[in-house]
Amino acid sequence: MTQDAKIDLPRAVEEMRAEGERWREVFRVPDLSLGVYRLARGETDPQTPHAEDEIYYVLSGRAVLRVGSREHALAPGEVAFVPARAEHRFHDVAEDLTLLVLFAPAEGTRD
Repeated sequence: MTQDAKIDLPRAVEEMRAEGERWREVFRVPDLSLGVYRLARGETDPQTPHAEDEIYYVLSGRAVLRVGSREHALAPGEVAFVPARAEHRFHDVAEDLTLLVLFAPAEGTRD
């Protein structure tokens, strides 16, 4: 994790692939955290609701995001918002999925 002004996302993603990581936080200040989340094609998304608002930006891949009872097909360049505490998960991961994830405030700072 870094608090530098510049974040090397391609390097972080490559390191995650090499190490088999699904999640890596790359930036944190009290009001915001930023990370990369990866799911392989066909993988089940194990996440549970978060206490913070979230924004997902699709770097690569395709999947469907279910938020509550609504579904959103997502592709590279698209953005989705998930409000705090909302049930959500990715499914139908058609291509390896890499997401930039922003939490506000920083993940884990709210009850």
